[in-house]
Amino acid sequence: MPETETFRIPKRRQHVSTARQRIRKTLADWGITDELADAVTLLANELVTNAVTHCRVPYSQVKVELTLNGTELLLEVSDPDRDRLPQPHDSAPEEEGGRGLALVAALAERWGCRQEPYAKCVWARFELREGAHVPATL
Repeated sequence: MPETETFRIPKRRQHVSTARQRIRKTLADWGITDELADAVTLLANELVTNAVTHCRVPYSQVKVELTLNGTELLLEVSDPDRDRLPQPHDSAPEEEGGRGLALVAALAERWGCRQEPYAKCVWARFELREGAHVPATL
């Protein structure tokens, strides 16, 4: 049976660190503390920051879901601005931002986005190395 951690944060920049801390703790609770934990935490930070920055729905929340299913780890970040799907682009060297999705593409096995009835979801999948996860039930 998959293990899942789901939580919501207010769509405010000061709550991005809360999401990052929750992701890091969940991964540690699942026995994932290596480079994969660093990559997932970094990408969670990027995706949550994107949701907080670009969602145009006022007073909304960002949903973060992390699911561990066997050797696959899925990170999903959703916000209610369903019609504004993320678009990767090439950032000029002098630009301060715009590289988040390139980072997601580089560190995740696969990534993408989908429209849901009342939200959009950006997701990233990761593969665990053999023996990298100790089930919480042991």
